[in-house]
Amino acid sequence: MGIVSSTGIGSGIDIQSLATQLASAEAQPALNSISRKTSSANALLSGLGTLKSALSDFSNIVAKLKDGNLFKTFKTSSSDETVLKATAASGAVSGSYAVEVVQLAKAQKSIAVSEFSNSSALVGSGTLTFDTPSGSTFSVTADNTTTLEGLRDAINQASGNSFVTASIVNVDHVSTGPSDPDNGKTVSKLVFTAKDVGTNNGFTVTGSDDDGNDADLSGISGFFSGNLQSLSDPLDAIIKVDQQTATRSSNIISDVLPGVTFDLQGSNAGETVDVQIGLDEEAVKTTVQEFVDGYNKLRTTTKNLGKYGGSTDGSGTGNGALLGDSTLRLITGQIRQTATATVSSASGSYNSLAMIGISIDKDGVMSLDSATLTEALAADIESVSDVFSSEDGISTRMDSRLDFFLQSGGSLDTRQNSLKKQISALSDRKLDVEERQANFQAILLKQFTAMDVTVGTLNTTSTFLSDWISNL
Repeated sequence: MGIVSSTGIGSGIDIQSLATQLASAEAQPALNSISRKTSSANALLSGLGTLKSALSDFSNIVAKLKDGNLFKTFKTSSSDETVLKATAASGAVSGSYAVEVVQLAKAQKSIAVSEFSNSSALVGSGTLTFDTPSGSTFSVTADNTTTLEGLRDAINQASGNSFVTASIVNVDHVSTGPSDPDNGKTVSKLVFTAKDVGTNNGFTVTGSDDDGNDADLSGISGFFSGNLQSLSDPLDAIIKVDQQTATRSSNIISDVLPGVTFDLQGSNAGETVDVQIGLDEEAVKTTVQEFVDGYNKLRTTTKNLGKYGGSTDGSGTGNGALLGDSTLRLITGQIRQTATATVSSASGSYNSLAMIGISIDKDGVMSLDSATLTEALAADIESVSDVFSSEDGISTRMDSRLDFFLQSGGSLDTRQNSLKKQISALSDRKLDVEERQANFQAILLKQFTAMDVTVGTLNTTSTFLSDWISNL
């Protein structure tokens, strides 16, 4: 007869539940151990990740002060930015300058006197040659089918044309008198514009007209320089800096004062604009404050990672992920030592952070005395720069130390990789235990089922015998 293996019909025992509970009880100690070790490894891995991220953030701030150019950052001001704007970079020197913009640089622009009924009108055949004072040149050839529009495109697309643009304007006919039959008509004209300002970027147009006359307005000669009306002559920029004249072919001038760029906006002949150039102390102070804030942020992170939560039940509740970790103690100690040590390569009056207004209190909190820093910058900026960025400077040493901690294959990286392998191995081990649990449960179920069948058979026999005896 069939026996159901969940709740034993023979024995009345829930053999499925019993097998499950017995197999679970056998496997649970190993699973609990794996769970504890996995949780511990994940917590440690997370703590190391947090530490590494905090070190990386601080490293980005340190890099700004390692670059000595920060202490060569200048700010400029112009008393009239409608005339000129000024910017300063490395190599600039603090000072005040009176700048007069005598003349702005301009690009040449010329329009052909010849008029055409529209852009599809034929222009005649021949050759146009464009030249600049600097020696650049190119030519285009027109034939009996070349239109005004076609000539424009040929010029713009010509090989070697890097200095002039052709365009078409549709304007009113220039009347020759009341009886002019073209009065009131719209005509098309060709316009030539230099791509760059300055006399060296001006152009002349010559060539040969196939009609044999290179001087008249008829045919291709109508576009020669002698038949062009000037709309704007090519001009160089002329400025005076403290009454000293400088002529340049651009309105952006960066070679008159080292490290200073003038962007000319308009002319003010006979008047001057006051240009002030000085060290950008605010940029320096802002970056130094970022360093202080970054140091304190890192300190808070390391403190939280290594804190003791005070739990008395052995659970470790409230403890930092890296409580008692030797690597955390090493990094914390070396960061503070690097920040407080004197700088052997500093020149001048200052050789430590403390001397320029940066101190660390007994709790490890860094602070900045802005007034002391301002005084130091005014007294000896080169020495302040050396405190951070010289060969043995704070930022130079700190950057090297942080790179060591963060490098691929370093102590943090090696521990993280080791923990990842440990977590993976624990996961595999858990699968093995769960597989053994399932196999053990199957064996128990098989044994209990056999037992239940036997009990069921005995119960059936007992019932038969009881009924037989009762019927005697």
